[in-house]
Amino acid sequence: MNIFVGSISYEVAEEELRAKFEEFGTVTSASIIKDRETGRSKGFGFVEMENDSEAKKAIEELNGFSLNGRAIVVNEARKREERPRRSFGGGGRGNQRGGFRGNNSGGGRRY
Repeated sequence: MNIFVGSISYEVAEEELRAKFEEFGTVTSASIIKDRETGRSKGFGFVEMENDSEAKKAIEELNGFSLNGRAIVVNEARKREERPRRSFGGGGRGNQRGGFRGNNSGGGRRY
């Protein structure tokens, strides 16, 4: 079962998160999501446990548990919803205001 863990203190390491969940059963993976540019924790992560009954016990016991001074939020992870792809131009008529042609495409007077 995949478990979402939120409100994680920025000082908590993945090993510490894994160890806390291992008190309830076998953990197959534990990861804290980090910012791509800075490498700092985003304050949430995921733990994967192979046994559903152990995972449910961990969720029940650890939701609201104080880990490094912060009450963590623990629940079953939901499937990521399909998000529409964003289009960043390319092809078609492009930007109707002139795009990147070096002119003042913001409107108003042109000098």
